Amino acid sequence: MINRESRPRCPRRVFVNRFFDPDQSATSQMLTDLARALAARGFDVHVVCSRQLYDDPDAMLPPRETCAGVVVHRVATTRCGRTRLFGRAVDYASFYLSAIWALLAILRRGDVLICKTDPPLMSVPAAFIAAWRRAVLVNWQQDVFPEVASHLGANPLPRALDDLLRRMRDWSLRRAKVNVLIGSRMVDYFAARGIPPASLRLIENWADAMAITPKPVAASSLRARLGLADKFIVGYSGNLGRAHEFETLLAAAEVLGSDPSIVFVMIGGGAKMGPLRLAVGERGLRNFRFLPYQPREDLEDSLAAADAHLVSLLPALEGLIMPSKLYGILAAGRAVIFIGDPDGDIARVIRETECGITVGVHAGTDLAQGIRLLQSAPGKCAAMGLRARQSLEQRYSLDYAVERWVSVLEPEPHR
Repeated sequence: MINRESRPRCPRRVFVNRFFDPDQSATSQMLTDLARALAARGFDVHVVCSRQLYDDPDAMLPPRETCAGVVVHRVATTRCGRTRLFGRAVDYASFYLSAIWALLAILRRGDVLICKTDPPLMSVPAAFIAAWRRAVLVNWQQDVFPEVASHLGANPLPRALDDLLRRMRDWSLRRAKVNVLIGSRMVDYFAARGIPPASLRLIENWADAMAITPKPVAASSLRARLGLADKFIVGYSGNLGRAHEFETLLAAAEVLGSDPSIVFVMIGGGAKMGPLRLAVGERGLRNFRFLPYQPREDLEDSLAAADAHLVSLLPALEGLIMPSKLYGILAAGRAVIFIGDPDGDIARVIRETECGITVGVHAGTDLAQGIRLLQSAPGKCAAMGLRARQSLEQRYSLDYAVERWVSVLEPEPHR
């Protein structure tokens, strides 16, 4: 939240809401990056979140804390957990109530309220709160709900109620001064739904170019600890969730199963990581290694362990989700292997920057051929990694994103 009355060209107070306290997940880290960067520029930044961690609903975090100049307000919620839809819904409902109460208490006229999409549809109550307090509303759309849930078959709502929620969400976007979107397909989607184009601002997600720098594979301590120094490693880092698929990867791994020089290293978790591990065991594949989430401070080293990194997205979710793991891969200077829509946003980045390859979903043979191509042409693979890093520095760095965010948050000059 930002109070825009004290300084003519730099608002003071910015409030950002998110359910989980920042932890391992990429979108949480980006919120932390942005909040701290704005605080360093003189903004009075506050974050409203719950007292839970993404992977630990029982975490006992203090209700209020100042971290790197950012004031964190942690509100009380139920702790039913994420493993079941009902429990998640209850936790979200309790957060809506607690966050609304907190924002009403601390939001002032002229402040800027940045509303994220976790929990879903928070922009609807945020629009009412901003109007009541005469604050400025900025929506930051990371995921598009309820469409994502509908496409994934995780939406139990009747069609009429689903349509009503979409209309309410669109109303809240129309009430906002700016709607920050993270992909060009997302911009097209909301423009087609009648959201004023002047309010739609494309600011892609990012990685911190200083926190993650390219390292030679031989310098990765994780690679050495795994005993894979002489292998060609295809890595996956982060959440493997319902928005992703692994059948293409499995098919490629079976094709490459007889080649001991190629290994898939899967780091992270998510709804589909367990099923993937089970499927690997059932098929007797020996070319996989599974590791839990690595500490944030070890991310640079774990990304450096792989020669190339995987990103996947179900084609039906193009324009609704943009996997943030892409930007860490760019920062690490590694070739990108994308499984998904060849006309989607990630494929466009890869095509424009020539930093990797794209294969379609269920094209396991094509994926295996692409991996063999990268393995057999180390110079080409390294050049892709170099271009990946260059694209990060030119367009997808934290500094670049902060400049664009500042242009959104600065008040208009008085006339």
